[in-house]
Amino acid sequence: MQPRTRQARKPPAKLAEDALFDYAVRSLADRAASSDELRFKLRRRAAVLSDIESVIARLKELNYLDDKRFAEMYTTMRVENDGFGRSRVLHDLRARRVAPKVAEQAVARAYEGTDEHQMVSDYVERRMPAIVAGGHIGDERKLAAAYRKLRRAGFSPSAILTVLKRFAAHPELLDEPPPEDDPEE
Repeated sequence: MQPRTRQARKPPAKLAEDALFDYAVRSLADRAASSDELRFKLRRRAAVLSDIESVIARLKELNYLDDKRFAEMYTTMRVENDGFGRSRVLHDLRARRVAPKVAEQAVARAYEGTDEHQMVSDYVERRMPAIVAGGHIGDERKLAAAYRKLRRAGFSPSAILTVLKRFAAHPELLDEPPPEDDPEE
């Protein structure tokens, strides 16, 4: 049996402005994107880099591309469907190349009037059923793992500890957290 040789992938064909526009529209139909995220994707395919800005401008004129609308829809989806906390959603928006001010406004609107403690409880019930079904957790390592998972989900340390104390066999072991340790750093 002969060893498989890895074939180098051929770079994608470079596109003129009209073809680049069609490519951008198809790309947005497949997956919503921010302006910067799409701009980054178009760089690989543009025959002339100056065509990218005209394509982006045309998409904005046609209302196919709107960072504010994208951020609001994305934030709503992450909150309602996934139940993630504020810092996770903000981090994800930044990863999708949304401008910081637009991302912060969308997140602030989405979390307006929400109870973080209830969100943590709902997240634990939905995503961590072993904790709920198992009754009280006596193992410190399991509590620490649950805490880390909830931090990655974007919840604040104080809200996490309040909820985890309900499931801990020894709630007195759960001290108050140090000043806000940010998972994004």
